[in-house]
Amino acid sequence: MSDQGRDMTIGAVELTYRPRHGDIVAGIAVRDRKRGLVFVRWAFTLLFAALGVRTLVVYESSVLSAGVAFFCAALIWSMPHLQAHHVIRTVEWQGDYRTAVSAAGISTATDHCVLTQYWTMFRGYRETRDHFVLLSRDRNILCVEVLPKRSLSAPQDADRLRALLDRHTASAGTR
Repeated sequence: MSDQGRDMTIGAVELTYRPRHGDIVAGIAVRDRKRGLVFVRWAFTLLFAALGVRTLVVYESSVLSAGVAFFCAALIWSMPHLQAHHVIRTVEWQGDYRTAVSAAGISTATDHCVLTQYWTMFRGYRETRDHFVLLSRDRNILCVEVLPKRSLSAPQDADRLRALLDRHTASAGTR
């Protein structure tokens, strides 16, 4: 085990960053759009908001019921942010993330662990204005890898990273 990722850094695009809440929200948003959950979340948010309004209008004395309905609407709407808060609490104590993306895969190291993911782990990626979000191959896309563009050392690294992702993800059409 003495090589621990040495092969992963040859010709690699390197990123160094500390995960932020916005990074996690971006990953969750991409995953939710791919899975079609944005429509479901908004439908339930509007349903509970409408129930709250109806409760206030029809049953004028039922302020508590309307309050519960509005609370449920707000909770459903804020779910991605609550999930991101939980994830960031889980990972922020690890400090800086040093990630190398190469032909062999993605290797991330912190002061506490090293994680190597091969390209077979991913079905594709989506590019947002500030992130590259890789989507896992499992049916429910339970894992995402978020690579913030702010962590690239040079502007041309974004093009190199995009080329690596296009070349090695199973379906570049998921961009």
